[in-house]
This record gives sequence, structure tokens and C-alpha cells, in this order.
Amino acid sequence: MDLDLDVEANLHSLITSTTHKWIFVGGKGGVGKTTSSSSIAIQMALNQPEKQFLLISTDPAHNLSDAFGEKFGKDARKVTGMNNLSCMEIDPAAALKDMNDMAVSQGQGAGQGGLSDMLQGGALADLTGSIPGIDEALSFMEVMKHIKRQEQGEGDSFDTVIFDTAPTGHTLRFLQLPTTLGKLLDKFGEITGKLGPMLNSFMGSGNVDISAQLNELKANVETIRQQFTDPDLTTFVCVCISEFLSLYETERLIQELISYDMDVNSIIVNQLLFADDDKEHNCKRCQARWKMQKKYLDQIGELYEDFHVVKMPLCAGEIRGLANLKKFSRFLDTEYNPATDGAVIYELEDKN
Repeated sequence: MDLDLDVEANLHSLITSTTHKWIFVGGKGGVGKTTSSSSIAIQMALNQPEKQFLLISTDPAHNLSDAFGEKFGKDARKVTGMNNLSCMEIDPAAALKDMNDMAVSQGQGAGQGGLSDMLQGGALADLTGSIPGIDEALSFMEVMKHIKRQEQGEGDSFDTVIFDTAPTGHTLRFLQLPTTLGKLLDKFGEITGKLGPMLNSFMGSGNVDISAQLNELKANVETIRQQFTDPDLTTFVCVCISEFLSLYETERLIQELISYDMDVNSIIVNQLLFADDDKEHNCKRCQARWKMQKKYLDQIGELYEDFHVVKMPLCAGEIRGLANLKKFSRFLDTEYNPATDGAVIYELEDKN
């Protein structure tokens, strides 16, 4: 049986999608994840002006502020010049301080002087700040808060959330959290079933039922797990460059995502030279690197013939600021053609 495997070499179907709630953009460090996630968010916002989009950085080394040329923080804020795209950079230190302050106030309210004094000394922040994966856990908490706000109709509501993720290892830990937390909460449920009254007394929770809180948390985690594994709601866009190490890590990432039952069918290949069509500059080094890039592009084409493989050019200047991102991002929607679009890579505005 012959199958039609001719897949569009663009992200038009994703950019115009009306069902996706969560879009993850990730890959090896230094391949252009932030530029790619920003470009996807901009194109979705431009193509669907009636909807609201949120771009979140879960990378501890945030770059969204640098990419857009304006300061973003732990609270969602509109991108200047766009009324339906907001950005936020999750700050682990600030989030841990909020958690510590909340625990202090609860401890004081319950009359637990010793516990409150310990928390005021920053013990909770010191303890949790040293836990491996705390950045991913805090990012996951933001997802849970977003879902709760939507369910309750409170605060800013976003139709789609795009994640500018940390390098591969951090991202895989983040995506494992729904399953890991689900198992952990099952164990906690068993313990609280036996020791619930004692725990309630120790925590000074008064009329608060710890078992009920755990059940609510477990239900929220399961909701996220179901949404993350629904291809109509969630997808992962891999970003790489046309070199061996990046291609190898992309393959490892894709296999891991498949094992998590997560949809992945798009790859953005950045920093391509297209030197065959650049006769004017006649750069021998560019021609040599382009020859290498074409070798790995052929391998990507063979490995991922049923993926949307988007080939993005290396620009002469930095892709910073909304104007430059708009120019660059349009090649996610309509394929870059070196013969007709070549001048664009030299037309970026200098943001320095």
C-alpha cells in the first residue's frame, strides 16, 4: 500500500491550530530554542488575533527579555506592540520566597512559633533551593496554577501556552513530573489515610483536611498528564542545527517523548547557510559548512520523513526585537526560499 508521506516543510498547521493548549519548544543548548519559541508565539498571535497567547520561559538562564528587548518577570506581561501575546520568566528564587512567606504566615496563624521561626530564617527556601529539578517543579506549579485559574475563571486566561524550555535534560525531567508526582501522591495518600488526624494536628491545619487537599492535587496532576498526552492539545517542537551532536540529541529527545506518549511531529533546523544560492559573496568557508549541513539535512529527511522539517536560515545579524522576530518568524509559516527571500537575512535591524 502506498502512503503519501509528503509533509509540509512548515508549521502552518500548528500556527493556525485552534485546539492546542500547550506547545513545548526544546532541544540542545545553543540551537536557537528561544528564537524559535518566540517566533512560534508571534506567528500564532498574528494569525489568531482573537485569542490570547502566553510564552513562558522555563530555562533558569532566561532569554525572553533579551530576545524581545524588554524586561519580563515572574508575572505575565504583554509584549509591547502586540495585544494578544504575553511573556513571563519563571524565577525560582522569587517563587521559593513566596512559598517561604506563605509557610511563615500559616505557621504563625496556627500558633507554631518554633516552625514559624525556622521558616522565617529561610529554611524552606534553603532546603528546596538545593533539590535537583526544583526549577522544573516550579514550572510545573505554574502550569497547575494556569489550569486552576482557567477552571475558576480568575485572572488572565490564555488560549495557548508556549514553553521556551531549558536544555534537553531539564525538559525531560519537567515532562516526567506528571507521572512522577502521580505515583508520589498515591504513596502520600496511603500514608495520610492511616496518619491523617496526626498529620492534621502536627501541621496545625485546623479544619483543613490534608487528605482532601492531596486528592485535589492528585486530580489536578492527572488532568495535566491527560492533556500533555493528548495530541490535539499538546505537541513538542524539536529545535536543532544541522550537525552530528545536535542531530544525535534530537533523536534521543524524540525517542524519550514517544516513550512519554507525547506528540512530536515537527523539527526546526536553524542556522542553515544555503550557500549554493549565495553566489554574490562566494564564501569558501560557508560553502564547506553548507556541504556538511546538507549531509545531515539528508539524514534528517530520511529519519523523519513524516515530520514537518522546517529549514531556517542563518541571518547576518542578531534576531532581537519584535520587528526582527516578525521578519524571521514568517518562514515558519511559509518556507524560506533562498532565491526570493535571501535579502531578508541582511535586512535585520541592529538592536545594539
